[in-house]
Amino acid sequence: MLKLFAISLSSLIFMQSINLHFNDLVELDQLVEHYQFHSDEYGDNFLVFISKHYGSEKTQHSQQHQEEQQEHEKLPFQHQTQCSQLLVFVEDHKPILESRSEVPVATTDNFHYQMSYSTIWGDGPFQPPKHA
Repeated sequence: MLKLFAISLSSLIFMQSINLHFNDLVELDQLVEHYQFHSDEYGDNFLVFISKHYGSEKTQHSQQHQEEQQEHEKLPFQHQTQCSQLLVFVEDHKPILESRSEVPVATTDNFHYQMSYSTIWGDGPFQPPKHA
C-alpha cells in the first residue's frame, strides 16, 4: 500500500511539474475525434493536425475556420497558467560579534564542555549539547 501511495504521489508531482492537468487526460478523446474529422475532411496527417492546433499554423487555422471554434476550445492542453513567486529577504542588523552567550561549565558530570571563543554557536537554532 505504501508503494502504491508513493507511486501515485510521485506521478502527481511529475504531472504538475510538466503542467499536465487531469482534465487534459479526460479530453484526449476530443483530440482523437477532432483528428479523425481533420483526417476525413482535409486529409491532414497527425503532424499537420498538431501544427494547426498547437504549433505555428494555429492562428491561421483559427482565423480560417471560425465554425470549429467550439471544438477547438474542447481540445486538451489549451489552458494558460502563470506561476509567480514572491521572494522577501529580511536582514537582521544585529551585530554578529556581540551575540555571544555564556554556557555554564559543569564539573560533576562525565563530560566537560567549554564554550570556545568563536561566535558560531550564538543564540541561533544550532546550540551545543546541554546536560539535563
